[in-house]
This record gives sequence, C-alpha cells and structure tokens, in this order.
Amino acid sequence: MRYISHGGAQVAALHDEKTGSWQYVVSDPDTGVAAIIDPVWDFDERAAATSTRNADALVDHVREAGLKVEWILDTHPHADHFSAAPYLRERLGAPTAIGEKVCGVQSLWKDIYRPPDSFATDGRQWDGLFAAGDTFPIGGLEGRVMLSPGHTLASISYVVGGCAFVHDTLMMPYAGTSRADFPGGDAHVLYGSIQDILALPEETGVFVGHDYGPDGREPACFSTVAEQRRDNIHVGGGRSESEFVTLREARDATLPLPNLMLYALQVNIRGGVLPEAEADGRVFFRIPANYFPVSLG
Repeated sequence: MRYISHGGAQVAALHDEKTGSWQYVVSDPDTGVAAIIDPVWDFDERAAATSTRNADALVDHVREAGLKVEWILDTHPHADHFSAAPYLRERLGAPTAIGEKVCGVQSLWKDIYRPPDSFATDGRQWDGLFAAGDTFPIGGLEGRVMLSPGHTLASISYVVGGCAFVHDTLMMPYAGTSRADFPGGDAHVLYGSIQDILALPEETGVFVGHDYGPDGREPACFSTVAEQRRDNIHVGGGRSESEFVTLREARDATLPLPNLMLYALQVNIRGGVLPEAEADGRVFFRIPANYFPVSLG
C-alpha cells in the first residue's frame, strides 16, 4: 500500500501487479470517512476462477485505519479487470456508484454479448448513478463528478478535495494517455476530456488508474495537473487535438486487446456480478467468436 496526503485528502493506493491497476481509498483525515475507487476482483483466466486478494487487502486497510467507508465507486466498466464493488458492498455496507452514461455501455455490449433479454440496461446494477457536476460528501470533503468520455462512453473522474481520480483518461506523464479504440471510444472526445482535467488548478493531484512500471520503473500513481500540462508525452506542451488524434489512433492500431477484456466487460456491465447461473448453479462466460479482429502482440 502507498500513502499520499494531498489537497486535504489522505489517499491509500494499492497496485495490482497482474493488471497494472491502481485502486484507491480516499479519506477525510478529520472524520475518517472514506470512499473506495476502482477496486479489483482478481480473476485467473486459465482456470476462469475469481478470488478476492485485492479486495481483502482494501478491507484490511480500512479496518486497520479505523475508516468508515461510505462509497464504493467505479470510474467506468473496466476492460482489464473485474470490479470488486459488490463484494466490498457486502463486506463494508457502503453503496456502489458509477456514471449514468454506463447505460450506453450496457446497451452497446448487450448487442455484442447477446445476454438474456432480461438483462437490464438502465444501470440498476449499481446503487447510484452520477451525472456530470454531481457532488457527494466524504466526511468534510466534497466529491465532484466530471464526465470524462473517450476511453469509454461512460468514463468519469472523481475530484475529491484537491485530488482528481482520472483512471483511464490520463496515464503518468511519461506514459501519456489511455487508448480510445474500444467500442464506444473516440480519440477526439478523449482529447476534450483531458483538456477539462488539465483546466483544473495546477496543484490538483492526478491519480491514474494504471501504471506498468515501464523500463524498470517502480509503478507510480501520482502527478499534478502542472506536471501533466508540461510533461505528458501525448498532450503536454499544448499539443493540438489533431496532433493528439493522429498519435493516439496510430498507437491504438498497434495494441492487442487486453487479456481479460471479453471476460471483464460482461461482468462489469453487470456491476461486478458474474453472469446468471444455470439451473444447476454453474456459471458460464459468453465469448463472441470472430467479432473482433485478430489481436496483435
């Protein structure tokens, strides 16, 4: 666990080495009230088996620190890991929430996966759906929702005190930005979302959703808006939208699909719940054959 105090908030960051994902517990140090952001539910694709190593580490931290979790939040339906939000709701008694645009992602992927007609695409799988500009309390801190589409239709960022949790919109400055070629993604839209984040006060802390420790680096999660404006290799230094889109689309054309994507999206559009069990209680994944092009890499 990594600990960062910034902008009036205390942040505990847990890195999942397998997926390169960062998970956060952000709390108000004065009241001990906290929110968990983008928790990982472990999945072994070779055995198609789930486990709760990451989620249990978050629970252990919350209990050892004496925190009261009042929100379990996702920034979007993830393509590289399962969301542990329902498991944590059961363990900690806090409601789950995501952006309201998730309904569009559900509709899009319902057409791809063809689940039973009973599968709902109105976001009812979460306890709450946030709209752009919504605010919510975390103790004495205010959380604010920014719409951040481009990586997905539904991506949002959470601004808590002087911290912005942007997940797949920005990466660390040396890594640039996240891809925009998944169904519903758009590099032009992503550029606009990034500009909104870069318009935040320059001292705002930027907490990213992934880092893979490139070139032997220790995985990192934190930068500032000022550092992103200056140093981000994809958008720093005032790079234009057309330059960014050309760079992003060329890069995306070389990337393979994430290892867990076809498993993860069918779980995450259900709010982090496995597909419906058969009559005998067994659960099966549905994988669309030949829907996506041959994966590079």
